[in-house]
Amino acid sequence: MAWTLRSLTMLLFLACLQAIEEDIRAGCSTAVNDLVYIIDGSWSVGHSDFKKAKSWLVNITSGFDISSHYSQVAVVQYSDTPRLEIPLGKHHGGPDLIQAIEGIGYLGGNTQTGRAIKFAVDHVFPSSQRTSTVKNRIAVVVTDGKSQDDVVDASVEARAQGIIVFAVGVGTEITTSELMSIANKPGGTYVLYAEDYANIDRIRDSMEQRLCEESVCPTRIPVASRDEKGFELMLGMNIHQKAKKIQGSLVSEAAFSLTTSTDITENTREIFPEGLPPSYVFVATVRLKGSAKQDKFDLLRILSKDGVTQAAVTLNGVDKSVTFTTTSTTNEEQLVTFNVQGIGSFFDEGWHQLKLLVRPRQVTGFLDDEEIQEVALLEPVEPIYINGKTQVAKKFGAETTVPVEIQKLRLYCDPHQSERETACEIYSVVRHTFQCGENLLISPTTRKPL
Repeated sequence: MAWTLRSLTMLLFLACLQAIEEDIRAGCSTAVNDLVYIIDGSWSVGHSDFKKAKSWLVNITSGFDISSHYSQVAVVQYSDTPRLEIPLGKHHGGPDLIQAIEGIGYLGGNTQTGRAIKFAVDHVFPSSQRTSTVKNRIAVVVTDGKSQDDVVDASVEARAQGIIVFAVGVGTEITTSELMSIANKPGGTYVLYAEDYANIDRIRDSMEQRLCEESVCPTRIPVASRDEKGFELMLGMNIHQKAKKIQGSLVSEAAFSLTTSTDITENTREIFPEGLPPSYVFVATVRLKGSAKQDKFDLLRILSKDGVTQAAVTLNGVDKSVTFTTTSTTNEEQLVTFNVQGIGSFFDEGWHQLKLLVRPRQVTGFLDDEEIQEVALLEPVEPIYINGKTQVAKKFGAETTVPVEIQKLRLYCDPHQSERETACEIYSVVRHTFQCGENLLISPTTRKPL
């Protein structure tokens, strides 16, 4: 009998742990990072600018939950020699960490950047007490001038150990080639520039976004000659396996046809294991035919375990509108609706590309490369729950699949991808722009060059 009671107690304990886990939201703030800032404290920086650099660190760090369960932060200041100002895991709360950063004294001296990177690789990162559970190890090197020692060997060793290295250059004395040697590739992602310390806060949002991308966007989408961080939802949602393959918008494009018996549902934990980034670009190339052009349905929706909408893109054929749903700090959800003139063509049974540029406080809609509208979000966005399900083409408020043809369904983590992602796969766009290239000018009906 004692063993039975013990077993029941253990089961109840495990059930409680599971319930606690299911209530945790996932996003950038809850990322499990070991983050080490390596900041220049040489004479060229000066007391005033060093204070600005510390404020910049405080502003970036405030976006993360600081604890032994989420992000741990260390700070190394360097000049002739590196000095560990804040060890990894010493502070388990944002206010304590911020106070510690603000209390760092200015060092002064020469610029030995390579030595500082090596110190972080050999001593700071290995000091973490959770080496088996941390998901991302990130170093941010901030410098205002050319190093007086070699940075290549230490940076190569950092990358060899799986450490992601950002290089932030401040001022006019920096050497671009040196920053490129320090940082991960591509340089356009991992190297940032500020005109001077007075303007370093201008790249705060960019730095926060890049750190968040590393935390929540582990996958990459092959695009042109490069890879973009994001989520290829056609593959992740197994649409290519569950739906029938058909001819797409052009001869060179394939698409998939969903029927009422096609259930595109996956566990959100499998699709967005670390949640969503604060900014992203949602892109969908679809054709609405028959009942789909008259229905109200969620092209994509992310639900909590209780069925609460965490994020959704809803198409309404009745009032010819597109609604974006996201979370809110005060309510369960907040909505942004695009129904201005021009969105109606989306429901004309032709192929169209819908693009939503989502930023922390605003959403911009595009249809076939034409901007529809920019709408402000009234509330800050909360991280999503990942213990529910993600679905495609489901009737609004129901589990019924709406028949729709889908060619592309992606979520890019870099908001600048909105400028690079064109609608050249759309026949009408190809005919009226020189940006698409002559190789795409093929009729989808006659399959002959135009």
